[in-house]
Amino acid sequence: MSQYDIKSCAFLQRKSKISASRKLMLKSMMVARAKEELEQEMVEKEEQKENYLEDKAPPMQTSSMSLSELQTLCEELHAKIDAVDEERYDIEAKVMHNSRDIKDLNIKVLDLRGKFKRPNLRRVRVSADAILRSLLGSKHKVSLDLRANLKSVKKDDTEKEKTVEVSDWRKNVEAMSGMEGRKKMFDAAKDPNQ
Repeated sequence: MSQYDIKSCAFLQRKSKISASRKLMLKSMMVARAKEELEQEMVEKEEQKENYLEDKAPPMQTSSMSLSELQTLCEELHAKIDAVDEERYDIEAKVMHNSRDIKDLNIKVLDLRGKFKRPNLRRVRVSADAILRSLLGSKHKVSLDLRANLKSVKKDDTEKEKTVEVSDWRKNVEAMSGMEGRKKMFDAAKDPNQ
């Protein structure tokens, strides 16, 4: 055995140095640490949100404003709201367009996975002897006539089967209608039994 084989065997024989209780303690510590980091991240996001709102929308003091100043302030706020709504609408339209494009592309990808281009095949006439020669090589010496074993069909028999007399169904209906037809049926049924 080489030295690599000995080392790999020793590695396989080694047991884990960490006990089950130690592993459990480490896992619980990792979960506690992750929970703390998640809570800290949420607090930071709330602070960032408050700072952004303070920058974009500072508190207003409307107590010292006159009626005309309040009206101009309301008009400005309405204009800002309209601009924000237009931006929101444009972004929603872009998102919907992009999601539609993604859906179409996914459909195309699925269609392309299922389909592949098949090559055009040519019909080639090969005799039975040629097939056997290609399969068996030089061992093949006997020529086979595969058509000799086929069952022969006479054309006269098929023509006789096709020329079945077709009678007019209306004559049969008229002949079998009424009491005369029933009498004929009764007589026909009576004759085979005799």
